[in-house]
Amino acid sequence: MLYSPVYLLCTNAVYSSADDGIISRPADRRNLFTERGCCKRHSNFVYIGQDISGSPVSVDVGLCRSHCGVPQRLNSYNSGIHGLSKHSSMLEFLKNKKLRERIPDTTSTSTSEPSCPHENSCQPTKVGLERVLLFQGVQEVEVIEDCQCNPTPQECIRMPFLKTFFPDTPFESTLDVGKCSSPTVSSGLQCSPTKFDTVVVESPNGAEVVKTVETCEMKENCYRVSYLEYYYEVIYNSKGVKEERLKEIDVGRCLGGCSSGSHCLLRDSRNRDYCLVWAEGSGNGCAPQEYETYTFRSRNGLIRSVLAIKTCKC
Repeated sequence: MLYSPVYLLCTNAVYSSADDGIISRPADRRNLFTERGCCKRHSNFVYIGQDISGSPVSVDVGLCRSHCGVPQRLNSYNSGIHGLSKHSSMLEFLKNKKLRERIPDTTSTSTSEPSCPHENSCQPTKVGLERVLLFQGVQEVEVIEDCQCNPTPQECIRMPFLKTFFPDTPFESTLDVGKCSSPTVSSGLQCSPTKFDTVVVESPNGAEVVKTVETCEMKENCYRVSYLEYYYEVIYNSKGVKEERLKEIDVGRCLGGCSSGSHCLLRDSRNRDYCLVWAEGSGNGCAPQEYETYTFRSRNGLIRSVLAIKTCKC
C-alpha cells in the first residue's frame, strides 16, 4: 500500500515520504559519551492520526535512552512497514515476527555503554514543537531534539526546559518554558507548577502567547493555584462622594489530574453533598470543591457577584 504525502505547517525540520507515510527526524543525533554516562536520542514513531487524504501519519517524537551500546530497536509500526518487503507473504512475516518475540533479548549485557551515573537520569533537554496538518485540523506534536544526563534533585524545584517554536523557519525561537523536578517521595504528593508566566512569540499568523512555569511546589494530585481577575468597583466615601477603585479577586484555578473523580463541577457551600453544576461525559478531572462569593457594585451601578474557588477535589 502506498501512503500519500504528509502535509506540514510552519516547519521544514521534518520531511514526508510517499513510500512509508512516516515523518522522520534527521539521523545524525548527538551521543554524549562523557564521564557522566551515556545518553542518546532514539527514534520513537507515534501514530497521531490521518492526513487530509486519509492516509495514516506517524511522527518520530524521539525517546531519551541510556545504554548507547545497545542496538536501536524500531517501533513495531515502523518495522512492520519496512520488514514486510523482506518476506514473501504476510503469513511468513507474522510467523517470523512471532519467532523473534520468543527469542530472549541478549543484546543488553554488561558490556554495553554505561548509563547515566547515580542520581542522574537520561532526560530530554530540548524539544521542538511541530505542527502537522491532519484531517481533523492542525495537530501540535512535541519532538525531542536532544538528550543529556541530568541530575535528579530530591527537592521540588523549577528546572530549565528549552522548547523551540517554528523550527527552521524565519520565526524560529527557543524559550525556557521550564518544568518541575520529580523527587522521589512516599507521601503521595508530587512536584507541580503553582505559578506561571507568559511570553509572546511571533508566528506566521501573528503573535502567540506561550505559558511558562515560574515556580513549583509539592502538591496533591488535585490542587488549587492562584488566578487573578480585576474589576472596577464603585463605592461611596464617608462624605457620600462616589469613588471608583480597582478590585482584585483571586478566583483560583484547579490543576492536576485524578484517576477517578466526580461529575460535579460546583457544589453548594452550605451542603457539600448537593451539586450545583454537573459535567457531561466522564468526570475524572480535578474540579472546584469549595468556593466563596465576592459582591460589589460595578461601574454601571449594578450589583455584581463573582465566585472564587477555595479548594479543589477529584
